[in-house]
Amino acid sequence: MACCLGQQEWAVSQQASPSLPGAPAGSAATTRAGVAGGAWSPALTGERRPLYRLQRSDVIEVDFTYSPEFNQSVSVQPDGFIALKGVKTLYAEGTTVPDLGQQIAQAYASILHDPEVTVVLKDFDKPSFIAAGEVARPGKYELRAEITVSEAVAIAGGFTPRAKHSQVILFRRVSDDVVESRVLDVKSLLKSRNLAEDVYLRPGDMLFVPQNVASKIKQYMPASGLGLYVNQF
Repeated sequence: MACCLGQQEWAVSQQASPSLPGAPAGSAATTRAGVAGGAWSPALTGERRPLYRLQRSDVIEVDFTYSPEFNQSVSVQPDGFIALKGVKTLYAEGTTVPDLGQQIAQAYASILHDPEVTVVLKDFDKPSFIAAGEVARPGKYELRAEITVSEAVAIAGGFTPRAKHSQVILFRRVSDDVVESRVLDVKSLLKSRNLAEDVYLRPGDMLFVPQNVASKIKQYMPASGLGLYVNQF
């Protein structure tokens, strides 16, 4: 089974909140980027506004400034490659549009002199997140702007009376085989009015609001086991 940074268990307690490393005893922990519930997470860090990376079925338009006969519109195939006129296929999945433009220019340098290429993303799968469990309107929602966990819950209609506000679980895909899960205490977050730990969602994230206590879950698990885990609640 794929592993990322090893296997860890996260114990969630309503009685005490863990402190950040180095925080003085008895003092309030200082929040930092990538920290939720006093624990640091690699998947909750990174750029707030990362460049979009191409996915399968995305459609891109390739324009050549001085060689319009090579202009073309191509789709990212199921295998992640794009087929281009007159040159070999290029692997595009996971690549940013600017990087792909450079790769295409290099590919055509063998048949064109100093090609000037413009790559434009024409069609793509709209970024989205899923809200499940004890929310008023479970479902899939478009991620049209920067949205935090608490805002995502509000978009999904808010918590139901049976919701466990202190144990909202954020599932985030780390790789094709691994999903990271984090337990977020939204109840304390809203009560303290300190939104520094209100994590921003990324495309593909899933929020699950359980009805019962989820005191221990594995931080990393096989992606294939995600559905089985959710069905336990």
